[in-house]
Amino acid sequence: MRRFLFIGLLFHCLGITAQYGKNCEIRQMKLNLFSPGLEYEMGVGVNSTLDIRVAWQPALEPASSEPYNNLDFFPAITTQYRYYHNFNGRYHRRRSIYGNSGNYIAPSAALFSPGDRVVDGNLVEGVHGYGGLVYGIQRSYNSGLSFSIDAGAGYYVGPFKGAILPVVNISLGWIISEKRWCVGL
Repeated sequence: MRRFLFIGLLFHCLGITAQYGKNCEIRQMKLNLFSPGLEYEMGVGVNSTLDIRVAWQPALEPASSEPYNNLDFFPAITTQYRYYHNFNGRYHRRRSIYGNSGNYIAPSAALFSPGDRVVDGNLVEGVHGYGGLVYGIQRSYNSGLSFSIDAGAGYYVGPFKGAILPVVNISLGWIISEKRWCVGL
């Protein structure tokens, strides 16, 4: 029994180390125009990246009795662990994967720091945030133009009653620094 377990573990480890290179950019910094701020994306696996965005971004006002009717801009930090599931297909169809151009699924978390504000006649203090899951697409072009949009749902928490609300992130801007590493498979 131990022999089979050892052989199984050995083949599993060989499968892990058999991957060469990465399909993702090692790192890239983007300047966002739609949500004014900076975004840093770094490759952490063959098809996965860690994306961190510090921006002034639009968001629902979750402290409102009607959050869908109250959209506002808040300073925010958003983090996503993106898994690009279609790099192989794009590469084999001769589509670009430059700048992490692909479709992804990502757990997403954000922290908003809007400061003290009056919502529905009540003073709301402190920060709020969400944790959830999103599905998105990202396309980058040789000119440096980069676009991404993702949508999903998240559980919002803060100085109000928590709720599950939609999450939409839009990024439009330019790649201002990069370390190219797209090798494909």
